[in-house]
Amino acid sequence: MRKEENDAIEKKLRSMLAEFSSYLHDRKHLLLLNFLAGLMRGCGFAVGFSILGAVVVIIARKLALDNLPVIGEFFAEVVRMVQIKLY
Repeated sequence: MRKEENDAIEKKLRSMLAEFSSYLHDRKHLLLLNFLAGLMRGCGFAVGFSILGAVVVIIARKLALDNLPVIGEFFAEVVRMVQIKLY
């Protein structure tokens, strides 16, 4: 039984190695898949950062509307710095 299991595992590993080897030899396919993976990763980062930024802005706006002194002063300072940089 042990010999049969070892033979089956070895056969599966050889099959996987052959598939991986053929994947590496097809340069166009490899470049296309890596390009698409990078494109999707970039889109994911952009969408995730946009959602996270929107949540932070919503929370900050709620805190500012509650007239918390520390948050209000912080936003006033940020607005002043932005106005100085604009003009």
